[in-house]
Amino acid sequence: MFRTVGDQVSLWEAVLPAELLKLPDELARVDGLLDDPVFFAPFVAFFDPRIGRRSTPMETYLRLMFLKFRYRLGYESLCREVSDSITWRRFCRIPLDGSVPHPTTLMKLTTRCGSAAVDGLNEALLVKAAEAKLLRTNRLRADTTVVPANVCYPTDSGLLAKAIRRIAATGRRIQAAGGAVGTRVRDRSRAAGKRAHAIAAKLRSRAALGRDEAKAAVLKTTGELAELAETAARDAARLLVNANRAVRRATTKAAQLRARGEHDAAAGRRRGRLVRAVNDLTKLVAATRQIAAQTRQRLVGTTPDGATRRVSLHDPHARPIAKGRLGKPVEFGHKAQVTDNDDGVIVDHSVEMGNPPDAPQLAPAVERVITRTGRTPRTVTADRGYGEKRVDDALHKLGVRNVVIPRKGRPGATRRSQEHRPAFRRTIKWRTGCEGRISTLKRGYGWDRARIDTTEGTRIWVGHGVLAHNLVKISALTA
Repeated sequence: MFRTVGDQVSLWEAVLPAELLKLPDELARVDGLLDDPVFFAPFVAFFDPRIGRRSTPMETYLRLMFLKFRYRLGYESLCREVSDSITWRRFCRIPLDGSVPHPTTLMKLTTRCGSAAVDGLNEALLVKAAEAKLLRTNRLRADTTVVPANVCYPTDSGLLAKAIRRIAATGRRIQAAGGAVGTRVRDRSRAAGKRAHAIAAKLRSRAALGRDEAKAAVLKTTGELAELAETAARDAARLLVNANRAVRRATTKAAQLRARGEHDAAAGRRRGRLVRAVNDLTKLVAATRQIAAQTRQRLVGTTPDGATRRVSLHDPHARPIAKGRLGKPVEFGHKAQVTDNDDGVIVDHSVEMGNPPDAPQLAPAVERVITRTGRTPRTVTADRGYGEKRVDDALHKLGVRNVVIPRKGRPGATRRSQEHRPAFRRTIKWRTGCEGRISTLKRGYGWDRARIDTTEGTRIWVGHGVLAHNLVKISALTA
């Protein structure tokens, strides 16, 4: 059952001194912004208004998620800190004698409502700011960055060794849940670990062995790991055949019990564990085969296509992205675009899988800003990655008067004279502030690593970071 507001304050709060009831300035301003029913609308579609268990009040959920991204807290530490703080309890509209939502409840709400709800919240906040004449859009600047996925640096040997270990562990989960108990599953984790350690030893001893000899030894051991992974995947496929039979038998038995009006709770829990383990192993086998195929391709001297390359067992959408950074020439995750204004408010953002080109993303972003605010920007600027004539033409067609984007390559004399004008150079200097905006998002609002897998999960995580950032910025403008 959908709930927007929580319970009334308790008698204990009525007798507290005024000093304890006062919120800090920033939290008080954010509380005033969020105290608007427009922020409940994005969640209506995900709940029944009358039937079911009472949901966590949305005003409480919104404030908890703001605190999480504002102060870089995990779900468990967030709930613990809110439980211990009278100020944060009052900000989150949780009575002193009330219970703080469980961390898993917040996780499930976040993934259940998805990026559609987060986008709706950001849209509502920007529209509210525009109606209050707090959102300036005379000048806009855009830039892209990589939002890293929650993966360690992927190597062929490391991914193959992890896949072999996880296949063995998931097979044990299936048999513990009562599926395919008669099927023999060989654990190849030890053999995979030996080969992974051998690769590391060869790489450490390059100076003693010689570069060519060490490289040949590493390639040979990597090929053995790929063969082990393919064998483990074949064994897992045989296990899945028998496990699926067990799932069908358990489902049929449960249906027969329901027909007789009976219910076996323990059997239902075992069936749930079995189904989850079977689904996990099915995805794992597919990922293992893809990684083994990539490894075979690399062993014959061909580089796998980055647009389809698998770099993680648990995140199928993370991709390698080269942005030219000296410290991190290749990052693994998703590409995000940020568009902000003179006040540092993020007026538009987007997340894409892989490494699409920058240029085609700018005009749609500006068009969304125009639709959202009802005003056309006078000046739009971006870095050289957007520098194409078709981008300038598309922005002029939208009504933008000044498009300040350096062109790619070596421009002609006319273009050089235009780019050397003082007004052009001043705007380019202002554009570099977008780098600082991205740095702030990475250091302070969770963009340094998305903690939810897949492209949808990254959009949820990024959207909540943008919401917390904009709440701080817009609330400061209201002061």
